[in-house]
Amino acid sequence: MQLVIDIGNTRVKAAIFENKVLKHFFVFNSTDELLLSGIFDNYDLKQCILASVVNEMESFIALLKQKVNVLLFTTDTPIPITNLYQTAHSLGSDRLAGAVGGNFLFPGKNVLVIDCGTCIKYNFVTNNNEYIGGAISPGLQMRLKAMHTFTSRLPLLAVDHSFDRFIATNSNDSILSGAQMGATAEIDGFIEQYKNLYPDINVVLTGGDVNFFEKRLKNSIFADQNLILKGLNEILDYNLNRIK
Repeated sequence: MQLVIDIGNTRVKAAIFENKVLKHFFVFNSTDELLLSGIFDNYDLKQCILASVVNEMESFIALLKQKVNVLLFTTDTPIPITNLYQTAHSLGSDRLAGAVGGNFLFPGKNVLVIDCGTCIKYNFVTNNNEYIGGAISPGLQMRLKAMHTFTSRLPLLAVDHSFDRFIATNSNDSILSGAQMGATAEIDGFIEQYKNLYPDINVVLTGGDVNFFEKRLKNSIFADQNLILKGLNEILDYNLNRIK
């Protein structure tokens, strides 16, 4: 069995894979919580891959290495697709792992992976298995925080996953409509632009806000909440097979 860990800006997600099958999924509030969860006592874990968008993970990685063989995923880690991004050193590990996950689901096909998390990240892989790049824009909570931070009177609102009003009739709903419905329109617009360039493109949606967008997007998509974890597992398998 293999352990896959994805450390994001707000949560720590982990999964246990047996071959290519995701057997168990976990969400932790911190790396300390992961270490204390008993995960290493309950499962026979041989290998681990760790991806993080957070700096200063040295102490956690050192403790992790005492329990399992660890592959730290960076932009220098070999991957099963070609990375053509011009500034590969600044490419987030989550973006690249998501791209590998999309390619795993649709090998040899044009794939647009949209990760709806803290930021909304668009990642495109060609039918030649080449990662080109994409775009980054603010996520739902970031949009709401920005309006509160850079104005003197707008309140700070939380994301409302039940909100679906396009024309708002009060100030709070106007903020939610602008942030949430605006983000939905943005994603639909990006998908349409990609479809104009690549009519046969496959669109995969993932990330913490996937349930909000999945119900509202006009375009046909494939949603997979665990896409990045699946991509990381593919990267781990790829590197293990390279050294055999």
